[in-house]
Amino acid sequence: MNTDLSTLPGGMVAALVVLVIIQLTLDVVALIDLYRRPADRVVSGNKWIWLAVILLVSLIGAILYLVVGRVKTETAVAPPTSRPAPTESIADALYGKRDDTDPR
Repeated sequence: MNTDLSTLPGGMVAALVVLVIIQLTLDVVALIDLYRRPADRVVSGNKWIWLAVILLVSLIGAILYLVVGRVKTETAVAPPTSRPAPTESIADALYGKRDDTDPR
């Protein structure tokens, strides 16, 4: 069945374009994340399965991977070990201490 897009209402064509852009964006984000993420940080540990899900299940595959396919990491922020010494002024920190013996 060949459908001429010019017979569709303008709003429907715009909605289709938006959906295609959303799908491509989610697919690219999911594929880049899958590529960069180590296999032990992916649910089931098998990146090939998630690659197939992302590519073959269309929009829902990318959403599934992004929601349940990644192992969440707990990021703990360590307290600073020591505080930097306070400076007298920002200018001193940037340019060094001023020599007050210079007659200028």
